[in-house]
Amino acid sequence: MKDPREVIFRPVISEHSYDMMEDNRYTFKVAKSANKVEIAQAVEAIFDVTVVKVNTSNVKSKPKRMRAQVGKTSPWKKAMVTLKDGDSIELFAAPQK
Repeated sequence: MKDPREVIFRPVISEHSYDMMEDNRYTFKVAKSANKVEIAQAVEAIFDVTVVKVNTSNVKSKPKRMRAQVGKTSPWKKAMVTLKDGDSIELFAAPQK
């Protein structure tokens, strides 16, 4: 088994991913070579939760320009992880007062 930190890179922060958190679904940027089983095991190991379902998608690169320079963004893999009812991941916990 791979190290969980080699499979899960970072959470994806967007309006859509925040809306999905209400339904107990979290979005992560993952390794291109990772499969659904490895992703589920990594999330369970890192966050100590129970994963019910994993959906993955490959995000294609987009063309970008910086003045006269033309390039592309890098392609990456996205995983949407559904957790068991009652489990949650505190990605952005508010500081305690």
